[in-house]
Amino acid sequence: MNADGPAWRSPRAWAVLLLVWALALGADLWSKHAAFATVAGDPVILEPREVVADPSYRLPWHSGVQVISPDLLDFHLVVNHGAVFGIGQNARGVFIVLTVVAVTVGLCLFAFRTRARSTWSHIALGLVLAGGIGNLYDRITFGAVRDFLHMLPRRDLPFNLAWPGGTREVFPWVFNIADAVLLLGMAILILQSMRADTAARRQEKAAQSAPAQP
Repeated sequence: MNADGPAWRSPRAWAVLLLVWALALGADLWSKHAAFATVAGDPVILEPREVVADPSYRLPWHSGVQVISPDLLDFHLVVNHGAVFGIGQNARGVFIVLTVVAVTVGLCLFAFRTRARSTWSHIALGLVLAGGIGNLYDRITFGAVRDFLHMLPRRDLPFNLAWPGGTREVFPWVFNIADAVLLLGMAILILQSMRADTAARRQEKAAQSAPAQP
């Protein structure tokens, strides 16, 4: 196997991508199922038609579960009609199309823009694909994304500051494993891109400073 060849020709590259994707996607879907089955006391059953028909749909009130104290992490169930951390509410069809496009682009990047030895890039793309597909599954199956992770609950911003909309919580968003692995994958890709750019600049500088051959 040529380590400098394209990733689509490398069984090892495919194995890394698919293993990371399967583990991250499995963790996301299992955690959502477990949270919606237990956190509210009784299982929360989502009716897709009802969720889609009502953009302001809210789950019945429940107190949630404190997981890490003091006030570091709670489990609290919400349904999100938008994207990561509630961005862009009530655009389900748009997000489905964008996710399908993003997954296609991610697979093309893996196959044609990474090399067989680009393991970290394959891990990152596996995480990004898992995050996108995990939330795509929710939008298609339930009409909205199931979220349940709430960081820093009951902690307010200092100096009476508030986010647009009026909330004063330090971190008012509720998210899920798919959101987390998606952002982690994107962060790894950015770092890998920065490293590649730095290495290219160093090579260019070294070539320019090298003495000319007679």
